[in-house]
Amino acid sequence: MTEPVIVGVDSSGRSLRALVWASHEAALRGAPLRVVHVLPTWEHDIPFHPPGMWRTVRDRGADIVAEAAAMAKENYPDLDVSPELIIGRPPKVFVDASAHASAIVLGARGEGGLGNVLLGSVSLQVAGHAAAPVVVVGYVNSGHDRVLVGTDGSETSSAALAYAFEEASLRRAALHVLQTWGMPMPTEPSAEEPDPEQMAARYRRELDEQLAGLRARHPDVKVQEELLRSWPSLELIRASERSDLVVVGSRGKGGFHGLALGSVSHALLQYAMCPVAVVSPRSGAVGGA
Repeated sequence: MTEPVIVGVDSSGRSLRALVWASHEAALRGAPLRVVHVLPTWEHDIPFHPPGMWRTVRDRGADIVAEAAAMAKENYPDLDVSPELIIGRPPKVFVDASAHASAIVLGARGEGGLGNVLLGSVSLQVAGHAAAPVVVVGYVNSGHDRVLVGTDGSETSSAALAYAFEEASLRRAALHVLQTWGMPMPTEPSAEEPDPEQMAARYRRELDEQLAGLRARHPDVKVQEELLRSWPSLELIRASERSDLVVVGSRGKGGFHGLALGSVSHALLQYAMCPVAVVSPRSGAVGGA
């Protein structure tokens, strides 16, 4: 059985966008949809709200998750939808759930204030530690029939490529593969700068090798390759304006191993003009591509 798509909901507008995106994703995959609302706690699972307010907060949470599940079912009557009210710390709840999910879908920011369960920081924490792809929905920019993926030849970007091919195939969309590169710094003051044309040719060969197996597994996907000498964050954010989804690895070649998210994925989560899927090597393609 296909692992479920799990979406976090609260009462915010961006949570609603996440629900709509997740419902469509589950329908495309033929997967169940788990609609989760988290009642936040402090350390040691002490309730976030004082005892006198807890019942009211719990009842409100139950209403939120029930209404969200009903909306998903109304839009997709054949979808297997289950509402869940969970008490805990939001990042841990979703990271733990990701071990048995095809994707975790969150809003970029939640409802604000003390009752917020989907703060931008929560989305960032989950994206950096989840065992499944994490899709953060800030802006919805549909109608382009195009999935965008950034790659740099790293293991993480290979996992992102696999997931991007899968998404493009599911959505019958074109796939835009964007790789940026910069000139390496000379190791010696007297060393000559590498030839840009030779560097570009090398990166082109590496990209073609990286794509060969994925093209064979997904012959239905039309691929557009683009190789640019530029900053990856800048080019991916620009291209996101013309994409339905952008896929990126959690960290690239230049990332520091102590960091859960690299600078490129972090920038996209903040500024991309469409939903962003963050993929790590431990998640990769859901279908095993």
